[in-house]
Amino acid sequence: MKKSFLSLLVTGALGAMAGTASAQTNLTLYGIVDAGIVYDKNVTAGDKTWRLESGQHSSSRIGFRGTESLGGGLSASFTLENGFNIDTGTLGQGNRFFGRQAWVGLNGGFGAVKLGRQQTPIYNALLAVDPFAINLAGNAQRMFGTGLYFTDPFLRTDNTISYATPDFAGFTGTLGYGFGEVAGDRSAQRQLVAGVSYVNGPMNVQFAYHDANTFTLPGTVAALGTGVADLQTAFIGGTFDFGIAKAHLAFANTEADQAGTSRDSRSWLVGGSARIGSGTVLASFIRNDVRDIAAGESDQIALGYIQPLSKRTNIYTSISHTKNDAGVRLNAFANGEDSRQFNVGVRHQF
Repeated sequence: MKKSFLSLLVTGALGAMAGTASAQTNLTLYGIVDAGIVYDKNVTAGDKTWRLESGQHSSSRIGFRGTESLGGGLSASFTLENGFNIDTGTLGQGNRFFGRQAWVGLNGGFGAVKLGRQQTPIYNALLAVDPFAINLAGNAQRMFGTGLYFTDPFLRTDNTISYATPDFAGFTGTLGYGFGEVAGDRSAQRQLVAGVSYVNGPMNVQFAYHDANTFTLPGTVAALGTGVADLQTAFIGGTFDFGIAKAHLAFANTEADQAGTSRDSRSWLVGGSARIGSGTVLASFIRNDVRDIAAGESDQIALGYIQPLSKRTNIYTSISHTKNDAGVRLNAFANGEDSRQFNVGVRHQF
């Protein structure tokens, strides 16, 4: 795809950038289109649900990524990434047009500074460690931190300035601050994030920390209730590639403090992935334990398979079973209920 064509395409999509698109020294249009059939049991009051759903293997998206050399080893960069639902044509993150990512930054020998809506170190760490890459029926976000990893702010942070170090023999680090932007209270809704990773040969080790102040809890997290809470989570995990198979391990501790009540959740993941012919088999076991609630354990076991049809297109299928103790209902409609999910679909990357 020629640059001149890309410049015209971006100009049409982003009229406000028409005067600057041609000045980009490197501009990339990319995306994913993914749709599959899903079966859920006990996730809603209707008990069993069949549906066509977008983004089962990877969330459907379209993005624009650009860089410009500024001389002296300095460069500017940006990413604008829109998430959408291919089954309905609606936006994927509420009313946000660039709900997945929207940031601009500077890069050099000092590292990289980015400003805007960004993916968090927690998101990137779990993405690197989860055999299912936080998608499909085995998505670890559904379990970690009592399901809070599935929601903002653990997915992405608004109004954020972040710094990433250069690579030091496989080690990289990230620090970030999200402005709460509440008048008269600098601490309200502010976020602190940090991450350290080591990637060298067959080893990938990830550590991440997130502190979110006065976060509005989603009603789906039954063990935590609703309202406003202060959240802190620490995650450590890694993978080791043995060649024929890869081992995946992770642990996290998440605390939610709400009006004098504290909830401490601990999550574990043990999993594996292996090539079989040209395809890949995925498997994981995840336990989430809400330690402040009697009968507060939830277990998820999952199995999946991905078969490439070309470099850009693949088909997939996966299945999971979640078992809840009487005090919790992860991935289920009512406390103590078990749930199942099955999906099959196709993904194309461009």
